[in-house]
Amino acid sequence: MHREFEITDADIQFAEKLLLPTGKRFDAESRVFITNFSTIDLQAVPGSGKTTSLLAKLVILEQKLPFTDGSGILVLSHTNAAIDEIKEKIQKHCPKLFSYPNFIGTIQSFVDEFLAVPYYISKFKIKPNRIDNVMYDESISKYLRFNLRDFTIQEQKNAKYFLIGNNCQFAFRLAYQNNEIKVVSSVNGDELLIKKPVRGRNWQDFADNEKKRIREWLVKFKYTIMQKEGTLHFDDAYFLANMYLSKRPALKTILQKRFPFVFVDEMQDMDTHQYNLLEKIFYEEGNSISKIQRIGDKNQAIYNSVKATDVWVDRAEILRLSGSQRLSKPIADVVKKFALYSDSNFDIVGKNECEIKPHILVFENATTINIIRCFAQIVKKKGLENSEKPIKVVCWNTDWKEDETSRKDASKLRLEDYFNGFKKEKGKPKLDYDNLKKYLIYYEKKQTLEPLRRNILNAFLKILRLENIRTIDERYYTMKKLTDYIQEKDFQKSEDLNLNLYNWSIGIINGNINEVWNGMKIYVITLLEIFGKTISLSSNFINDENVEIPTENEVITKITNHYKEEGIEIEITSVHAVKGQTHSATLYLESYFQKDGTGVNSKSYESQRLAGQFMGTQITSKVGERIKQSAKMAYVGFSRPTDLLCFAVHKDRFDAYLSGIDKDLWEIVEVN
Repeated sequence: MHREFEITDADIQFAEKLLLPTGKRFDAESRVFITNFSTIDLQAVPGSGKTTSLLAKLVILEQKLPFTDGSGILVLSHTNAAIDEIKEKIQKHCPKLFSYPNFIGTIQSFVDEFLAVPYYISKFKIKPNRIDNVMYDESISKYLRFNLRDFTIQEQKNAKYFLIGNNCQFAFRLAYQNNEIKVVSSVNGDELLIKKPVRGRNWQDFADNEKKRIREWLVKFKYTIMQKEGTLHFDDAYFLANMYLSKRPALKTILQKRFPFVFVDEMQDMDTHQYNLLEKIFYEEGNSISKIQRIGDKNQAIYNSVKATDVWVDRAEILRLSGSQRLSKPIADVVKKFALYSDSNFDIVGKNECEIKPHILVFENATTINIIRCFAQIVKKKGLENSEKPIKVVCWNTDWKEDETSRKDASKLRLEDYFNGFKKEKGKPKLDYDNLKKYLIYYEKKQTLEPLRRNILNAFLKILRLENIRTIDERYYTMKKLTDYIQEKDFQKSEDLNLNLYNWSIGIINGNINEVWNGMKIYVITLLEIFGKTISLSSNFINDENVEIPTENEVITKITNHYKEEGIEIEITSVHAVKGQTHSATLYLESYFQKDGTGVNSKSYESQRLAGQFMGTQITSKVGERIKQSAKMAYVGFSRPTDLLCFAVHKDRFDAYLSGIDKDLWEIVEVN
């Protein structure tokens, strides 16, 4: 049986040559994990090389492929970035691993390909148009405008009152639990509380029969969007997946036989519905024939929102990587005090040979703008300015968006207050924008014209959707269906479109955005004539000149602000943006987050909520929600640097909370 194969020293040496610097070897903890193929959890501290250890295991498995029974290996992670890292490092060495019957991808791509799309096709006899949150929001908004006539007047009133009156429009999804369809919150997965606001005696909650009708309306509403529009929210894929597994219980066995080895990286970032689905398929309360290994660090669960509660429940067998190749002992000894999950077996052993103590930079209102310069001077003093690894300044909360009152309040600090002029860079290109011109500006930068061609066609598809132009089977056009339809309708118009796509793409690259935009506006008239239509509902979309992308629509933004001084360059960014990175030096700026308590006892900053940890007390998982959130951010931010960790705190808060700090562990610097 392929599950009984033995990993030899020669196998590990082979992986070491491929993955480690010359002369380096995997330590004992890593070897235990690399040679283990049972169902286990791996809890790995920052900088312990967990990804490299996983890659070693995959490189070794490549040598054992193909398995005699035709089964494969499943490797999942939460983000495309993590999957891209795996591909970049080992794909050239592992051609069999990256081909059928193996699958390496995100949890979303796995659910879509193996469960959601097959079930959708079996139920509706057609493929979904797209699984994408932005497209889904567009479909729902449009459906409310044009298709409410499908429901009774009372259903419309009840559902619209609930959706809009409670300020949670569309903040729901369907879940399939215990063979029942339930309406749950898209925020936490709990059953949705349908409640009318109560104001005095004359305001009453919905009656039970009214709540029942609202739930039924919501279910019908979602089904209609799914079937008629063919547009799915990412979360809808999990609803369909659970229905499929319920209707076809044998699927679990089929998937287990297909994937006897399952590796889930960055497990702490999985949401509840993702976690539960993986457990249902590949663990099955310990009865699965698959061996599933969950890999990550519970203390670094900050993906998207910072979750105060975590769904990851430990297995009976836990392996640990406690040795951090990144962190020095002085930094490791500080970082571990902020670890929420730290049982008797937990430790962070700093293996990087550096004796620089972490620094606390104490500033006042007048010296706030000098903090980063002070940090730069310390970097130079320690001889780190020429390090190959980056130097970064990080902060949890970055800007105040449109909140001018908070922006002018000196007691409320965010990253933009420390670094004057800080701006978030626009997020990575999306599939969908709210006007035509944005499609010409925000595109994926590659060596080919394909991303531009794709963006332009996506803009045309958006115009067709706005004008409610559909295919013969009442679905919205896809890129292929549009180009095929034009070619069949008029071959010359198809040739003209292809020539235009080329010229427009070249024009955009040459910076002639307005010229291309005006040309496309003229062409839209021709495009709509093919369908017997004129510009109507898409007029605002076509002519709007606003090219700013609201940052509130970005899950995590990439920030590239820089501070430069005499040969040193420091990136200014968010804690979210540096997760997984290694720096030579990191400055963590505390920031305002909510307000707990009143008066002098109120707490809004890391130095206030985590004073005990700065003073050397180990945090526990029993603390309050805000403290947990702050601890996770500090843990991630503090664990980036190899040599120098600095933390900036206002003098008022330092005097009130940290004045008795151990100066054998921390060096205190006043910002001039």
